[in-house]
Amino acid sequence: METGKMNEKQIQIVDAAEHLFAEKGFHGTSVRDIAEKAQVNLAMISYYFGSKDQLLEAMFEYKSNLMATQLEVLVHQSNSEPLEIIYSLIEHYIDKVLQQQPFHKIMVREQVVPSTSRVQELILGMRKRNLEIIHRVVTKGQDEGSFRKEIDFPLLMTTMFGAVNNMVTTQYYYRALSNLEHLSDEEFKQVIREKLYKHLKEIFKSTLTNEA
Repeated sequence: METGKMNEKQIQIVDAAEHLFAEKGFHGTSVRDIAEKAQVNLAMISYYFGSKDQLLEAMFEYKSNLMATQLEVLVHQSNSEPLEIIYSLIEHYIDKVLQQQPFHKIMVREQVVPSTSRVQELILGMRKRNLEIIHRVVTKGQDEGSFRKEIDFPLLMTTMFGAVNNMVTTQYYYRALSNLEHLSDEEFKQVIREKLYKHLKEIFKSTLTNEA
């Protein structure tokens, strides 16, 4: 199966599994649960994916390919200065995590459990590929003299991933500590989107450039 080119039924199954894995955990979700939520025959999951483990792997392959394609388009279609492209990439990542919270909850869980599983290999490959795409923008800024030469780029990206993922996965605490319980979910999502974007823009600007 080419996971980068799933058909409508396969995507339907993956979406159902994604929400269940995020809500109940991988081990707390049965194949029957997935079939019922996706409204498909149980045998169809076996036909398309083989097993629950392979379904999880297919989910990560599909999301990884989709993410890389979106980043490539964002970078290649932009005629902006490198710093403005970086700002667009930050905004894109924040929006992606906010819109796909179930998947990112699964990814956070998979990364904190020591393992040599196929899923962790896929996550590493995804991060390397995305890092390479964004690093090209940084290199362009360095060649033009607008970015500093000595930059710990993997650490800078970890700062972004950590800030966004932690905010989203632990948003209940931020909402309580910031006295934002009165906001609706959509209002709160907009607040943290704006706060994260402003915060990360300042970090990236101060780290990448010589500007104050």
